[in-house]
Amino acid sequence: MPDDQLVLNAGSATVKFGLYDGQGRLRLRGLVERISEAPRLRLLQGEAPTERFRPLAGGPADAAEALLAWLEAEGLLAGLGAIGHRVVHGGTHHAAPVLLDDALLDDLEALATLAPLHQPPALATIRRLRAQQPGLLQVACFDTAFHRHQPRVHQLFALPRRLADEGILRYGFHGLSYAHVARRLPEVVGAERAVGRVVIAHLGQGCSLCALRGGQSLASSMGFTALDGMMMGSRCGRLDPGVVLHLLRQPGMTTEQVERLLYHDSGLYGVSGISADMRDLLASDHPQAAEAVELFVERLLQEIGALTATLGGLDALVFTAGIGEHSAEIRERCVARLGWLGAALDPAANAHHAPRIDAGTGPALAVIPTDEEGEIAAATRQLLEASSRR
Repeated sequence: MPDDQLVLNAGSATVKFGLYDGQGRLRLRGLVERISEAPRLRLLQGEAPTERFRPLAGGPADAAEALLAWLEAEGLLAGLGAIGHRVVHGGTHHAAPVLLDDALLDDLEALATLAPLHQPPALATIRRLRAQQPGLLQVACFDTAFHRHQPRVHQLFALPRRLADEGILRYGFHGLSYAHVARRLPEVVGAERAVGRVVIAHLGQGCSLCALRGGQSLASSMGFTALDGMMMGSRCGRLDPGVVLHLLRQPGMTTEQVERLLYHDSGLYGVSGISADMRDLLASDHPQAAEAVELFVERLLQEIGALTATLGGLDALVFTAGIGEHSAEIRERCVARLGWLGAALDPAANAHHAPRIDAGTGPALAVIPTDEEGEIAAATRQLLEASSRR
């Protein structure tokens, strides 16, 4: 019987985790949050522990080490066989989960500038745990992997060919989320629609959309980095590159300052000046909050329209992630302007966040909770089984 798997999803401010048994059943899920302020462990099921950690100056790597120490003290690591990690960027070479070693880590370090919010903390965490637990298998699962088999025309930018040969391509992200939703599609929208023309909207702090045909990624709104495409919590989304050139020409404006503006000071937060959280903006009566929400819906409709054109029609539209799963208002405002596709909402189903929220005509409209940690656990379990057979 396979051993347990621990899944770690290390970000800049949190380390999410899930502990799964050898049959893939979730034992425990939670996160270490406020890493750089007042770090604490919070479970996402049952009673939240009151465990608070000492200041974690080392960021996510320290948080992961503290988490493992807590799990071990609670007697939860006795059957641990492997750790699975979310690694955002796998470049052009990685289209499937892989066992981690030093050479692979060096390759992944070279991609850190393409995902500066996520790649460095994930790799720092992996290196720390490899040093601490050298005999424990560790697995990398890539957000870009789901999109690696897109047609080449959907990966290219209109730039000199030599740059594409150097790896400047559209990679797409949120692949672990899309892989999980694609797996759930048949039971929610039916087998025929599941292999048809599907658009999935992953709407959270990070946002992107993906067009699927035959359950496979055809095109994605995100491109070379996780800045592209849909407007997000604090990221700008699609932007005229001339704006970046203009900013860089401003006196005293450094590359680092422009990077911070685009990644941290833009999106819902930048437009509203209030919050990067959609819940705060929907509850606010401030006109700038309303404008940020309106822009978000407008950008969402543009991305749906573009991907629907690529697919040649739409059989199903799926909402997932924090906003997609929990904001009935955003879904309603979006679908209200998709009448040209024949989309019709069932208001009661939408208000209750039901799996199917369409009125029974036009394309299927669905709400499917994402489970990136579950995807990582399944992939880690498969590699663990394969390793045990060798």
